[in-house]
Amino acid sequence: MKIYICADIEGTAGVVSPQQCAAGNSEYERARLLMTEEVNAAIAGAADAGADDIVVNDAHGSMINLLPEHLDPRARVIQGKPKPFNMFAGLSDGTDAILCTGFHAPAGDFGVLAHTTSSMAFRAVELDGARMSEAALYGAYAGERGIPVAMISGDDICAARCAEWFPHAERVTTKYALGNRTAESLHPVVARALIRAATAQAVKRARDIPPLRLETPQDLVLDMTSAALADLVATIPVAERLAPTRVRLPVTSAADAVRWVNVAAAMAASLH
Repeated sequence: MKIYICADIEGTAGVVSPQQCAAGNSEYERARLLMTEEVNAAIAGAADAGADDIVVNDAHGSMINLLPEHLDPRARVIQGKPKPFNMFAGLSDGTDAILCTGFHAPAGDFGVLAHTTSSMAFRAVELDGARMSEAALYGAYAGERGIPVAMISGDDICAARCAEWFPHAERVTTKYALGNRTAESLHPVVARALIRAATAQAVKRARDIPPLRLETPQDLVLDMTSAALADLVATIPVAERLAPTRVRLPVTSAADAVRWVNVAAAMAASLH
């Protein structure tokens, strides 16, 4: 059985601050170990349920957060960037299910460190009028390939939003949001036990979990965090400026939307 794990950091138990998500300080070093151990819990749960081919994609920031020497050796790991399809890089046909660890609520929503792809770039990412989280955006891309998201872990707001997009998936609440940078967190050992158990259930049920399938998307709107960033994204030849901070990009698939979101985020990072 082939399982793909996408690992983010903001939804990890014990992580509440941007400092913990950016390299160069001791709090980040602690957080990346917490992130790695939650991934290990998912690997163990998948193996408990019979998975024998497990790939992990490091999907946060620089995408060199996971500590390979601390990862369960039953999995292979994808690290580094840029890479095709970013958070779901290396997703291959024949994958039975996707597991998402350390996830969070979408940009513009409540939730711990809520954002979509880039907190610096986007106030909101909307696909055909629906506010998209990273789970929804990438889950829709996977759904176009017939692959279901079977387990998601993160804070309670993430769990609530993902219940709308992935009603059949297992959802693990690692902490309860009290604000954007405040949470009541489970002990990491407790969170890992829940992730392991939920993952085992998800993998056992994988073939009964339907992929997320959207109607053919047509309208991606990026609400940028400043008019200057919208100025930049609006230079894309097919872009349409809707408002001072809002830019529309035409799409025909969730895959297109993933590509454009990552293009816009990369462009935004170049504007100082």
